[in-house]
Amino acid sequence: MSDNNFKRSSSFDVRFDQGRHWRAKIGFVVLAMEQTIEEDVFRLAPNGVGVHFSRVRMENAVNVDTLEAVGRELAGAAALILPDEKLDVVCYACTSGSLVLGEKKVANELNKGAPTAIATSLITGVIHALEAFKVRRIVVGTPYIDEINKMEKEYLEDQDFDVLDIQGLNITNDADMVKVAPDFLKEFALSIDTPEAEAIFISCGALRSLDVVDEIEKAVKKPVIVSNQAMIWETFRLAGIQDRIDGYGRLLREF
Repeated sequence: MSDNNFKRSSSFDVRFDQGRHWRAKIGFVVLAMEQTIEEDVFRLAPNGVGVHFSRVRMENAVNVDTLEAVGRELAGAAALILPDEKLDVVCYACTSGSLVLGEKKVANELNKGAPTAIATSLITGVIHALEAFKVRRIVVGTPYIDEINKMEKEYLEDQDFDVLDIQGLNITNDADMVKVAPDFLKEFALSIDTPEAEAIFISCGALRSLDVVDEIEKAVKKPVIVSNQAMIWETFRLAGIQDRIDGYGRLLREF
């Protein structure tokens, strides 16, 4: 039986709406071997917020040389994220990679591929998150080797943070970073805390720190920032998404 509400021809009066991602469209450039960030972002994205990903080639060895090489890939990767749509925000989703290249270079490269989007990086989100809490004296835990830890300490100190201590796990293989147990990450965070520290920062998007950030914060009774939490907060707020999200630390719950 035919429905008289529709014309029996190829010319229909098609009804359109704003689509699933009517509130915002956010793009992320992740490393080729990344296994944590996408799931974390999808888990926290509110209804109506689209999160879209592109990957850059990188050797599966995290050091200064491999991270610097990624800079040549950022523009092309950003250009592949919804090329026929307007992104609200585009972010390079790598903590160590964004500090090795520098925020300005990252933003410039991302905007070559996505010129209308607000460009940001994971380290930018971390800095803004720490500033939101008005803290300066921090301790930092990372999975990185010493050369990257040294650069991270210097980078944060150039932003007027007092890095009281930075401890790394000396892991170079990203595939190993994604397997670090969340309960170990909680123990690691508690072990580096000091009474003088106003906040703890656990660095690296590959770590599953988002799973335990709330537990760490309740244990130490001070702000705890982890990479993916800070990146999600930064990109959502830049896109105009003000939803408060419970269960993943004070940053997403209060700011």
